Amino acid sequence: MIRDTSAQDRPLPTQRRRRMLMLAIPAALLLAAGATWPTLQRMATTGAGASVSAARLTIAQVELGLLVRDIAGEGRVVAANSPTLFAPQAGALTLQVRAGDAVKRGQLLARIDSPELTARLAQEQSQLDALRTELLRAEVDARQQRSALQSTWENARIDQQTAQNGLARQTKAFEAGATAGMQVEQARDALEKARIALSHAEAGLNLKEDSLKFDVQAKRQALERQGLLVKDLQRQLAELEVRSPADGQVGQLFVAERAQVARDAQLLTVIDLSALEVQMQVAEGFARELAVGMPGQISGNGLSWPGRVSSISPEVVNGEVAARLRFDGADKQPEQLRQNQRLSVRVLLDRREQVLSIARGRFVEESGGAFAYVLRENDTVAEKTPVRLGARGLDKVEILSGLKPGERVVVTGSDAFQGAARVTIAN
Repeated sequence: MIRDTSAQDRPLPTQRRRRMLMLAIPAALLLAAGATWPTLQRMATTGAGASVSAARLTIAQVELGLLVRDIAGEGRVVAANSPTLFAPQAGALTLQVRAGDAVKRGQLLARIDSPELTARLAQEQSQLDALRTELLRAEVDARQQRSALQSTWENARIDQQTAQNGLARQTKAFEAGATAGMQVEQARDALEKARIALSHAEAGLNLKEDSLKFDVQAKRQALERQGLLVKDLQRQLAELEVRSPADGQVGQLFVAERAQVARDAQLLTVIDLSALEVQMQVAEGFARELAVGMPGQISGNGLSWPGRVSSISPEVVNGEVAARLRFDGADKQPEQLRQNQRLSVRVLLDRREQVLSIARGRFVEESGGAFAYVLRENDTVAEKTPVRLGARGLDKVEILSGLKPGERVVVTGSDAFQGAARVTIAN
């Protein structure tokens, strides 16, 4: 078939339909003019240069009451303590756990085999036994020499007593005329000689006793010094058994099984699950107002716990600062939490009573807080009014000057006013 133009043809309106359209158009124009006439009349009366529908605006009332400034965000549960364990000595490592294993405090995690340290401990232990033997020998020798000097002193004391008795007999005999005076003098000289011998024996005994005491003390100190060295080596050998410092979970392993590790090499990390904190990212502008010890609220899974800021990172990354909150109150550690769990966090920055404030809206950012549009004349006109804002919270902002309690302010949508001094609000 040959196509024709029948699909493109349309019937022309009749004369009657054209006449009805001619009458409907003026009527519609009259109705539109009647609807907008009150608005036009208000614009002419108030001197407003623009008209904006009230449906496009968000209006709030200035109130005098409580103002709470806080920071809200999402936090992540992290371990407050995650120590990294290092190799105390060089040697071959034998792991006893794997990454992710649950561990208890004192549990054996790894063992390092150090033949050099073991051999040195055996040598020093042998030296300790030798010094102990020398001390015992010195104590026996001291007792022997002290006994010999004591015997010498005793003999000298007996000789003095004998000489003194001989002098007494010779004196009596001389007085009785039975002996000569020379014998009395000889007896007196013998007594003096015995007294000198006793004095030297006593001094020799005291000096030798001090000398023997110093020798024994030196041997004992050498033994104690060697004992401390052996104890230190035993401690180092015991540290080759790497044990968990807390109840928790094995984190990252830095070495492989049976690897040769150097002294102070990283071995593994242990995550202490008994002390959890919540880490949140805070914008740099709010981070200046954060301080350690500020109260907060942590919530999740339908539950809520009090918290407190424990630390604030000094490093700024992508315009944000990391802050940590610890659980506070009677239940300081909820049991149902897990690592990396997401929770809601709020940190209280400030709490003020009887503060003039208004709901926070886009006008704070749009005008920079320099002015606001206040509704006048029964909410038919929005008038541009200079204001001065103070503290800013998440839902409210403090009014320092420019507004009064009870006044109604356009908090959102004032960008449609284009900075006009007065704007008519159309209902």
